[in-house]
Amino acid sequence: MWRYFISIILVISGWVCKLQAQDTIIFPLKFRVGFDIAGASKYFYDKEKANLEAYFSADLNEKRSAIFIIGRSDYTYSLNRDETFRMYRFNSKGFYLKSGIDINMFSPKKAAGKYSLGVGLRYGITNYTYSVPEINFDNYWGNYQTSIPKNRAWAHYIEVTPAIRAEIFKNINLGWSVSLRKMISAGTGKNMKPIYLPGYGDTSKSFGFGINYFIIWNFPYKDKRVIIQPKVDDSEEK
Repeated sequence: MWRYFISIILVISGWVCKLQAQDTIIFPLKFRVGFDIAGASKYFYDKEKANLEAYFSADLNEKRSAIFIIGRSDYTYSLNRDETFRMYRFNSKGFYLKSGIDINMFSPKKAAGKYSLGVGLRYGITNYTYSVPEINFDNYWGNYQTSIPKNRAWAHYIEVTPAIRAEIFKNINLGWSVSLRKMISAGTGKNMKPIYLPGYGDTSKSFGFGINYFIIWNFPYKDKRVIIQPKVDDSEEK
């Protein structure tokens, strides 16, 4: 009987020693609300391009956050052969939604609920209209004009988003992200593709590309105790 009692004491002692060797921190889990500064500012110097985007996220744990983005985009593009001849004019506008997950590469101790260096994976869906109200061309027989009426479509795409976020004031962050996007479907068939897709951007290349600058407000909702494993000294192992 004494053997079993001593064994239990040794197991408990080892467990206590292991806990004492570990460090713990209190990590604040947060809700976040943010707005894209870059897209909104474009309208002040280019009235034909406007993009509004809002950002919502919630920490699932000290490493992962669920993210939801909603936005609206109005885009007009004109191609002129010269100062007197416009070849065509393209319009696109619509709403888009994106959702996914962000992963913070910083350790919980370094992040502390204030800093993030990570990557996100998102799925995007866009409901938009597109039209070409003016198409002009000329040939040997003269000048001709035609148009493509307004059409509505749904587009689907995925994106990978490296991003950085840092606290500048208490519970206020600035952050920027670079998005690499791949089209799944533009919703217009194989023979026609819009020049610009809300939430995606330029569709003329194999991958879409975008940069966003966010201002973000943080709302802590829960504290989590996180165990920090001690570093092992290689010299001690040898």
